Amino acid sequence: MRISRTAPWAAALAAGALLLVPATASAGQQKQAAAPHAALASTVSVDAYYAAAEGKTGAALKTALHDIIKTQSKVTYDGVWNALKVTDQDPANPNNVILVYSGRSQSKSTNGGGVNDWNREHVWAKSHGDFGTATGPGTDLHHLRPEDVTVNSTRGNKDFDKGGSPVSEAPGSYTDADSFEPRDAVKGDVARMLLYMAVRYDGGDGFADLEMNDKVNNGSAPLFGKISLLKQWNQMDPPDAFEQRRNQVIFDTYQHNRNPFIDHPEWVNSIW
Repeated sequence: MRISRTAPWAAALAAGALLLVPATASAGQQKQAAAPHAALASTVSVDAYYAAAEGKTGAALKTALHDIIKTQSKVTYDGVWNALKVTDQDPANPNNVILVYSGRSQSKSTNGGGVNDWNREHVWAKSHGDFGTATGPGTDLHHLRPEDVTVNSTRGNKDFDKGGSPVSEAPGSYTDADSFEPRDAVKGDVARMLLYMAVRYDGGDGFADLEMNDKVNNGSAPLFGKISLLKQWNQMDPPDAFEQRRNQVIFDTYQHNRNPFIDHPEWVNSIW
C-alpha cells in the first residue's frame, strides 16, 4: 500500500497557518532555519520524506524510520527554552505557551524554577537511559514540553499508566507511587512522543537503546511503559492541529526531522 499523499497538516500549510521562521524566533534560530537543508525541509513532501519506509512493516519499518529520522539538527539545552516558546505557543494567545499536562495557557516569560513557573518536561524521563540533559535525547524537542514546575516534579520519572489520585494544577491527570496518567487531550501526544524516542535512539550516537515494555517501575533502565496502554491512547486521541503544527515547526525550523507517528499513527500497531 502506498503512503497517503494527503498530509494531515497540508490544508493548514496551504492556508499559511504554518510559518517557516516564527516571528518570535531568535536571530540564531532564523539563521538555522535559513540553512540549505532547512530550506529543503520546508519543501519536501511527507511522501518523499518517508519514501524509504514505504511498504515495510514490523521491525523493518522501525529500522527504516530510524534511518530517516536520525538525520537531524540538534538544539542545546539552553536553546530549548526559546524553542518551546515557539513549538508550544498558544494558538489563541501568541504571548503564551500551553502546558502539556496542565492544559493551562501561561505567559512565555514565566519560564524558570519558581513554584508557579513552567520548565522543560522530559516526557521520556531523562533518567530512563541516563542521558540527562545531553544534547541529543536530553534536548530533543519531539519529547520536551512546557509544564508547571510543581506538576513536573510530581510526574518525576514515572512510567505511564491509569489511575491514582488527582494531580493538583493538572486537571484530569492522576498519579500514584509508580505511574502518571495525563489528561485525555494529550494521552495520544504522550504515546507518540515516547514511541518516537524508542525509534530515534537505538543505541547509536553514544546513548542508550531506548525501548518500550509493558511495565511500570522501570527506574533508570532505558525502558518505558506501558506499551499496551500507550497503543490504546494513540488510537483514542489521534493527532490534532496543535500536535501537527508542532511537528511541522520542529521539522522546518529546528531539528529538520519529524515524528512519524504524528504523520502516520497507524504505524504504531505495525511496529508494536
